[in-house]
Amino acid sequence: MPADERRFIALDATGGDDAPAATVNGALEAVQSLGLSVYLVGPARRVRRELGRFRFLPDGLEIVDAPDVVEMDDSPLVVLRQKKRSPLNVCAELVRDGQAAAMVTAGNTGAAWVAARSVLGMIEGVERPALAALLPQRNGHTLVLDVGANVDCRPRHLMQFAVMGALYAEHVLGVTDPRVGLMSVGEEEGKGGKRGREQFRILSGAGVRFVGNVEGRDVFSGEVDVIVCDGFTGNVILKVAEGLGEMILTTLREEARRSPVYGAGLLMAKGAFRSLKRRVDYSEYGGAPLLGVGGPCLIGHGRSSSKAIRNALRSAQMYAKSQVLKRIEAKMPATVEVAEGGGGS
Repeated sequence: MPADERRFIALDATGGDDAPAATVNGALEAVQSLGLSVYLVGPARRVRRELGRFRFLPDGLEIVDAPDVVEMDDSPLVVLRQKKRSPLNVCAELVRDGQAAAMVTAGNTGAAWVAARSVLGMIEGVERPALAALLPQRNGHTLVLDVGANVDCRPRHLMQFAVMGALYAEHVLGVTDPRVGLMSVGEEEGKGGKRGREQFRILSGAGVRFVGNVEGRDVFSGEVDVIVCDGFTGNVILKVAEGLGEMILTTLREEARRSPVYGAGLLMAKGAFRSLKRRVDYSEYGGAPLLGVGGPCLIGHGRSSSKAIRNALRSAQMYAKSQVLKRIEAKMPATVEVAEGGGGS
């Protein structure tokens, strides 16, 4: 392996519905157009077969053998106990051992969660990792976490999510002094019952710019930069947003085919149409960071295209360069003191 190993990103070459074609092509695009360096981690013969048109591997691309392929319906425990040489485990080991700066997968989310947590460990003071998704809003994007890693969360977990989300928004996404909101059934401080009031109280002392409770409409309003919630709520928000974006684009195309007038109007507004498509298309940012584990990890959509893989690799590099993990580690002890002092159970 080359001396300058830290610039490599470890990619699960078999993860995703269209792997390894999408992952290999995405890696090639990242190497050739973005100047990244990528480890393609998977069964070596299968990966080489996909790269068959190349007599020699392009500079910046290397294959790392990981023969135990993870299927989408595999139990995370099966991956952990029986498929120890899976691409997920090997990717995490490359990050742990300093041979890769980050890992990326579009495969089994539960298995990726378990592999990252078991191999990379957790940042001290963080009890649970949170999956953070970018959703479009008026002025850019809103970072929502958790979107599926934890179905049920205690108030102190949400405070940890708030700290991690704010630091990621600031140092990776470039948001100055990000505004953090708590997803609730109303904006008033007393909304959400006893647990909601306790969540509000603890988040108020998290050391972030907490703007209070927010509602579903605020995901897209531009009034907040980071929203924290339990993984059940966050996953519903994410899937509704994805479905709505696809429905809008599909409807516009269908209307353009049915009516020459609408078609002409959309043709005239094709620049705005392209902009809308970019804002609602998950492939533009590629993957969701799994915050809290001891190394940069991005999990992409199972339907990731080569474009999504390329952009996930780019996002992973930005995440690794940001030093967010060290910033979280430095800030988390104070957060733990707030939670313990207030009984944030």
